[in-house]
Amino acid sequence: MANITAADVNKLRKTTGAGMMDCKKALVEADGDFDKAIENLRKKGQKVAANRADRESTEGAVIAVVNSDNTSGVVVSLNCETDFVAKNETFVTLATDLANLALNYSTKEEFLAADFKGLAVSEKLIEQTGVIGEKIEIGAFEKLDGAYVNSYIHAGNRIATLVALSANVNGAEEAAKNVAMQVAAMNPIALNEDGVDAATIEKEIEIAKDQLRQEGKPEAMLDNIAKGKLGRFFKDNTLVNQDYIKDSKMSVSKYVQSVDANLTVTGFKRAALA
Repeated sequence: MANITAADVNKLRKTTGAGMMDCKKALVEADGDFDKAIENLRKKGQKVAANRADRESTEGAVIAVVNSDNTSGVVVSLNCETDFVAKNETFVTLATDLANLALNYSTKEEFLAADFKGLAVSEKLIEQTGVIGEKIEIGAFEKLDGAYVNSYIHAGNRIATLVALSANVNGAEEAAKNVAMQVAAMNPIALNEDGVDAATIEKEIEIAKDQLRQEGKPEAMLDNIAKGKLGRFFKDNTLVNQDYIKDSKMSVSKYVQSVDANLTVTGFKRAALA
């Protein structure tokens, strides 16, 4: 039998992230063979993942990061089963490391196939499922590009957002951060009226008409009044038309224009845990 030293166990722990006892057991089972011990830990992860495939992973950490020149950002959620795991510093660090890697990829599929410290991201998730003992998976993957992109992560890592502005002007950093906070707090359904799909508009008009009928309004008046109510819906639910949370006397678009007259919001992304 091979002599398993503390240094061997620590090396395996640093490589895989597994616990000390799991690493020692894997090395003993592999008779000191380091690569085989890693394989044993991965097999354990596969087994745990298979047993927990039907579990709900509604907790986790949602992380938003942007590149060095603020022209691209990504929101990634690393999901798990319990709040206890989600708040663990090692888990949050893993989520952040994965989000930084995700910056280099355009789709979730490309990201899951990408190399992460010698393993595909998808394989790393299975490995960590074995280490942690909970179902671990990537939930949200949202990418955003723009002339200037900034991010916001709400306390507790349960909501993260990205906002893109039309230009990198003086004050863009603060403006984008403030609008990203707006997105986190107010959860708009679209950037502006043009981004609201026809089915949603039709549904809102019908809801408004039904309310008006219950109020006894004449049928001939319903279309015009419903359109007015639709305007209110756009104001409440589209980002640039919403009241700015830090000064309700102006809309988000007016706030951005107060930073620079030609500045506009060009896009946003938001991800949140259930």
